[in-house]
Amino acid sequence: MNSQIIDTIKQYEMIIIHRHVRPDPDAYGSQLGLKYLLEHNYPEKRILAAGEHDGTMDFLGMPDEVADTDFNGSLVIVTDTANTERIDDQRYVGGEKIIKIDHHPNDDAYGDLLLVDTRASSSSEMVYELFATGQQQEGWELPTSAARQLYAGIIGDTGRFLFPSTTQKTFKIAGELIKSDFDRNALHNGMYEMDRKLLHLQGYMYQNFKMDENGAAFVKITLDVLREYEVTATETSLLVSSLGNVKGMKAWVIFIEEEDEIRVRLRSKGPVINGLAKEFSGGGHPMASGATAYSWEEAERVIVRLKEICASEA
Repeated sequence: MNSQIIDTIKQYEMIIIHRHVRPDPDAYGSQLGLKYLLEHNYPEKRILAAGEHDGTMDFLGMPDEVADTDFNGSLVIVTDTANTERIDDQRYVGGEKIIKIDHHPNDDAYGDLLLVDTRASSSSEMVYELFATGQQQEGWELPTSAARQLYAGIIGDTGRFLFPSTTQKTFKIAGELIKSDFDRNALHNGMYEMDRKLLHLQGYMYQNFKMDENGAAFVKITLDVLREYEVTATETSLLVSSLGNVKGMKAWVIFIEEEDEIRVRLRSKGPVINGLAKEFSGGGHPMASGATAYSWEEAERVIVRLKEICASEA
């Protein structure tokens, strides 16, 4: 499939790359990493990164301004996005052909060409493998700008290589990427340094989470709490893994209230939780998923189900 994708890329002068809404480092890393990779090897082509910018990703880069007319006769590539509802910028349908590159379960098999590998640690890892094929077949080179993005995506989705998705291949690819001359220390600081207000909210989470005897835990961050700590719902993404440090915890859910919905962020150290996410209009990886609730009563049902899942593995 990598060869087919490369052959398709060669056929188009306009390529627009999308990723998912509420982006994380792998969304930006795979999208911008692919953009910089293609720009370097095909300077005659026009490569655009679509989507609304998230300020928490300033350290990685910015998407481009994309006009409606840019989609005419274009190749659209969507990275790190399992289903069409989560594609940032729904104008993607205006492209002539669509390629999906993703490492989530392929529940929504959209696109004309699909490169899906649930064994990959990240979509950024998959983009590197696309580069490796291009290097062998077309003499592609990997610019430092692309290597930095792909490395950020990999360490983001592996939790700095701590998550079970990390494989021997992941370490090998990371080793290749750090041969490029980018400042890893500055990149790590951009990804993991937090403002004082976020650290204060993290303290609130540690003080207020509830955990049952089977290791199922939850914490609720209401609009009032967000306002008190002057933190946005988007900024809380940096805190999702915090409760994983608690001894005896198997799986946890963090609820973040917004004006019209409640974000449901699920994480696990063992029990599979993406099925639970699907029950509440979401999805994701077996150990890291997201969903949406539309009332605190619905959020309580998420808690009940999470407790049942952890109890079944007690």
